[in-house]
Amino acid sequence: MDRDPVMRGFATRAVHDGQAPDPATGATVPPVYLTSTYTQSGLGSHHGYEYGRGDNPTREALETVLASLEHGRFAFVFASGMAAADAVLRLLEPGQGIVAGEDLYGGVYRLFERVYRSHRMDTRYVDLTASDPLQSAIGPRSRLLWLETPTNPLLQVADIAELTAVAHRHGLRVAVDNTFASPYLQNPLDLGADLVVHSMTKYLGGHSDVLGGAVITRDPALAEQLRFVQNAMGAILGPFDAWLIHRGIKTLAIRMERHCANARGVAQHLARHRGIERVYYPGFLEGRARAIVTRQMRDDGGMVSFSLATDGRESDREAAARVLARFRVFSLAESLGGVESLVGHPATMTHASMPAEDRMRRGITDRLIRLSVGIEDLPDLLEDLDHALAL
Repeated sequence: MDRDPVMRGFATRAVHDGQAPDPATGATVPPVYLTSTYTQSGLGSHHGYEYGRGDNPTREALETVLASLEHGRFAFVFASGMAAADAVLRLLEPGQGIVAGEDLYGGVYRLFERVYRSHRMDTRYVDLTASDPLQSAIGPRSRLLWLETPTNPLLQVADIAELTAVAHRHGLRVAVDNTFASPYLQNPLDLGADLVVHSMTKYLGGHSDVLGGAVITRDPALAEQLRFVQNAMGAILGPFDAWLIHRGIKTLAIRMERHCANARGVAQHLARHRGIERVYYPGFLEGRARAIVTRQMRDDGGMVSFSLATDGRESDREAAARVLARFRVFSLAESLGGVESLVGHPATMTHASMPAEDRMRRGITDRLIRLSVGIEDLPDLLEDLDHALAL
């Protein structure tokens, strides 16, 4: 949907945008429009609604609030985060190329390598913590820069404004996966990006009970293409799923505050633990990287990763398995961004589709563990970590 964002406060927009009272009944929360089609009184009298794949009022309400929160004009929602990523890639033509950060979600890597390679779409992976590698990686066929910041799972940060300027000078569009930050912490369109992508399954939904993806832009031409892809390909979000995600967004601001506070406490606790080799957390970055976080994010986020210190008595994977089996509050599970704390093993879960040698080269070792820190009481989370890490 095309919406000019109303620049009220974030939490106010999260609660109210796209949530006008139902005109028929005055219901404060609009109904879920569970319909596949719309009755027309005559030819050409559909009043904007014809068929559920193309239009649905519940889906439009969600798109309205997403455009507002990301400071965009157009938002399009899809059945999953991967469907949203696929929609962006369908803006390219066969033979055109992508430049992407080396540290990125394994599912997106699989999409690039095992789906779009067959479309003669070449992807080049570079370290995007600086702009020089990007400059040298751009080729004559490159048309899209795909970046995550913070990254999954090593929580590196990239300077969106600087990288976007380089990409635009070479004729590339820029898509930023903003899933880890959420629009509460970061707004890539304000920093020059052309497209923002979300797995709404994560922080936007926030309750681990629904799948969804979104793409937001300010560019009318890109919006026209995305609208066509959304309707033609049909990977749409169902109305009840849209309603669930919209309900989750209403508490995004207060949830993110607690996620960030708890993650900070967890990271500080892990940094003092003798069983930990290294903690990956945006709040611990220094120098140029810390300046980037301060400039483009409002807080350090709710994700923490760490590497176990091993003594050689067991393999790295055995050590990780032993620790993971001892958690009682953190749930061993895929995904992130829900109210409950989750723990994952990237090498065998989120990044299992990546070849082992590529994982190792990127730093995704068997002793790397990723935490999605929830909104529980912090002392309980710290006690659970101590129990899991006990020798």
